[in-house]
Amino acid sequence: MGLEKEKSETSVIMNEEEFNRSIEPILGKKPHVYYSPVPDRDPKDINAHLKVDFEDIIAEPTSTHSFDKIWIGSHAVFELVRYVFYRFLTTFLAVPMAFVAGIVFGTLSCIHIWVVMPAVHGCMMTLPPIQVIWSNLVDIFIRPLFLSIGKSLSSINVKTVQN
Repeated sequence: MGLEKEKSETSVIMNEEEFNRSIEPILGKKPHVYYSPVPDRDPKDINAHLKVDFEDIIAEPTSTHSFDKIWIGSHAVFELVRYVFYRFLTTFLAVPMAFVAGIVFGTLSCIHIWVVMPAVHGCMMTLPPIQVIWSNLVDIFIRPLFLSIGKSLSSINVKTVQN
């Protein structure tokens, strides 16, 4: 009974589904305290037309393809430049544009609430008496005129004859 120096091979054969099932409890125990989903900053899809991907701008048909490395590199450069320039421009423009938009929409809201809607309600309150007066004027002057013109023109009979 001495020390045996034989090598034995051991291997565990596990397919991917069993592997994923076996680590799910471990992954499931992670606390979700630090995970916060990115809030939807466009919930009403106002800027759906700005959701532009690389494939929307540059598309190679199947008959013509550049090298795969060139395609991947240009895609990466496009995404990086778009990301950097958007961040750069919003860094300098977001606060001033928000200030201007606040002034514009505040002014429009004030004008709409204190000028336009009272004027509209005033017109709506005065329209029923004006409607009665207008319909009486039409019944007195315009309707008899057009009725008489219609009766006199209805007696005209036109026949076409081909030679």
